[in-house]
Amino acid sequence: MDLVIFDLDGTLIDSKLDLAQAVNAARGHMNLPPLENDRVYSYVGDGAPVLIRRVLGPEAPEEQVREALEFFLAYYREHLLDHTTLYPGVREGIEQLHGEGVKMAVLTNKPVRISQSIIAGLGLAPYFFEVYGGNSFEQKKPDPAGVRALLSEANVPSHLALMVGDSAVDIRTARNAGIPCCGVTYGFQPESLETEPPDFLVDRFEDVTRLVIGQRSRAAR
Repeated sequence: MDLVIFDLDGTLIDSKLDLAQAVNAARGHMNLPPLENDRVYSYVGDGAPVLIRRVLGPEAPEEQVREALEFFLAYYREHLLDHTTLYPGVREGIEQLHGEGVKMAVLTNKPVRISQSIIAGLGLAPYFFEVYGGNSFEQKKPDPAGVRALLSEANVPSHLALMVGDSAVDIRTARNAGIPCCGVTYGFQPESLETEPPDFLVDRFEDVTRLVIGQRSRAAR
């Protein structure tokens, strides 16, 4: 495994509370009552436009969705690190993988500039050669465009890459791109991994680190 591609929300960072508060700020702006946080969490994973469409409901007119989305993004940019933290073991694991010479990148459906700001704010920017967001390509995950671009940029064949994520969206992305995948059970949507089983399933980030280093050690023998 010479290239590891990470999802962001629910995989590297616990951003649930900041997302929920931004969503409910947008609903308040639209004169709507707040939603329970757990309900908001279940809507995360397919990008901000889809998130706002879900929290407003299918009957909301497009102009209202656009207004709420604009407010949500503006609010979230100002509050994206209020409560967001790295999951346990992430910083140590990323540092260890970097020390082992593993190339790493982030592929998320979150807007790219917001993603870059979070990664930089949490001190991880030096470890990733690329960060791609939901607006980096014409199509978001599970479209394989982002993975294919990263494979090309890293000059790594697909069988030596690994996609790591917390939801079925990440697993489908890996399948569509033809690379192995690892699911993490501590994230936002672990239940979705039951219907989209990954090649590897781990409960802690430390297990991701162990998996990658172990695979590389076996390949070197």
